[in-house]
Amino acid sequence: MSQPNILLICTDQQRFDAVGAYGNPDVATPNLDRLAEQGVVFDNCYVQSPVCGPSRASLMTGRYVPSHGLHANGVDLEPHEELFSRGLADAGYDCGLAGKFHLGACHAGRSEPRLDDGFRIFRWAHDPYPGSPENAYHQWLEARFPDLYASVMRGGAGEYTWDTVPTEAHYSHWIGTETIDFLRSSRDESKPFFFVANFFDPHHGFGAPREYVDRYDPDALSSPVTRDGELDGKPPIFADASKESYAGRARGYTDYSDDELMRTRAAYYAMVSLVDDEVGRILAALDEAGLADDTIVVFTSDHGEMLGDHQLMLKGPFMYECAVRVPLIVRWPGTAEPGTRRSELVQWIDLAPTFLQAAGVDVPTRVQGTSLAGLIAGTDDDWRDWALCHYRDSGNPYDPPVHVTMLRHDHWKLVVHHGPPSTARERTGELYDLAADPAELTNLWHDDSHRSVRTDLQEMLIDVTVATEDRSNPRLAPW
Repeated sequence: MSQPNILLICTDQQRFDAVGAYGNPDVATPNLDRLAEQGVVFDNCYVQSPVCGPSRASLMTGRYVPSHGLHANGVDLEPHEELFSRGLADAGYDCGLAGKFHLGACHAGRSEPRLDDGFRIFRWAHDPYPGSPENAYHQWLEARFPDLYASVMRGGAGEYTWDTVPTEAHYSHWIGTETIDFLRSSRDESKPFFFVANFFDPHHGFGAPREYVDRYDPDALSSPVTRDGELDGKPPIFADASKESYAGRARGYTDYSDDELMRTRAAYYAMVSLVDDEVGRILAALDEAGLADDTIVVFTSDHGEMLGDHQLMLKGPFMYECAVRVPLIVRWPGTAEPGTRRSELVQWIDLAPTFLQAAGVDVPTRVQGTSLAGLIAGTDDDWRDWALCHYRDSGNPYDPPVHVTMLRHDHWKLVVHHGPPSTARERTGELYDLAADPAELTNLWHDDSHRSVRTDLQEMLIDVTVATEDRSNPRLAPW
């Protein structure tokens, strides 16, 4: 493939273990499992932020959060930032997108500002809920299911919500339909293509069409990962977030009954299975169009979901594995050995240079990630041994602000909860030995026997911070 097609399938808020291929017996994802058998599974892929906007900006720019500057949801990405999709378009790719993008504020009816993104097809819909009049899903739903659209717009007037409408009218089905339309009829067949299918599920609210909810018995699912007294040894923000999610703007873990919590977990898996079926439809259309052998297919997600683990819900200043580690599956015919698994610490910023390199495009110096092509082909044995993640009061704002930085290195995870002068909060943190404690139940931050490990990792974090500073502005002379 001189310039392979690229199909990026991305979900929202799907934790790494919400795929059968990652060893979860509770969730049914036969299509994703089959994709995993046909490609490479990355077991340790970390996003650059545990919330949407900053994470997605890192994906599209290949840059860490402090470099691209979209530090929180509700912040617009600066127009001078370069998106890898623009580079693909300039290299002759026909580029398209359906669904969410979230590189800018889109609250209270505001459409996020359109950037120089290179997309010829741009079927944008931030989410399935009422908001911007430019929501392409609402336009589609009103045209094809006018009575249903009118009912759910009235809110509570019928049996359906935006999350539970019948499958044929659901947002996730719309994403699948738009992607298939591109593959079958909307693409420019004289060019290679790059298409992004940006699903909103399994983001909350926790609901799905009845046929998917009925697939799961809440009583048969695994309970949340926690133990009595777990939060006593964790930073104080966790106890606050356990009572109230989103800095008091959403229900917290303690507000859920045991029964409701398990039904919520079932609904989450139902959403995942809905997306899985849509992935199956998309891959079948790719086969039917004779494009499969010439197309790189990537499945991933922008961050995870607490789902009751560690007595927390949703997302926020949390750097647990279920919050910042995501699925990454790559099927690359002729390059990826089917059924391969890679254990290296890879990051979301690595996808932009991977796509650019695959297309034969020079990777800009501003890009801070490294192409995964060598790992995918099995030829790269020299890979960074750390991953970095930032939270800069990035979700719903706290008072005082919450600033958190994570460094994953070897089998250790260091999470610094910053104090003065960055915020009036007390400086504290987390330290986990993921070899001995993969569930991250025991915080070793204050453990005297691990003080030297903590110090070494804190010093390494300083070095990593220097290494990841943006010094792409060229030096023109010695002075």
